Amino acid sequence: MKKDIHPEYREVLFHDASAEKFFLIRSTLETTQTKEWEDGKTYPYYPLDISSASHPFYTGKQKIIDTGGRVQKFEERFGKKK
Repeated sequence: MKKDIHPEYREVLFHDASAEKFFLIRSTLETTQTKEWEDGKTYPYYPLDISSASHPFYTGKQKIIDTGGRVQKFEERFGKKK
């Protein structure tokens, strides 16, 4: 590998503010904030709006809404199977 062309790959502390969950993951993300973690070390810190800990798809709280009666229109057009 060539020197000085790759970003620094290090551990970064991600914080999902909506679920109050922290993730310590290796990343090349550039941050200006730092935060002390449970192990006593200080890591680069990056707050998140949403992650797998709070996203409805991953938490199982996703609701499927039929907007405009699309299911009924489909059934009228092609018939409902018995």
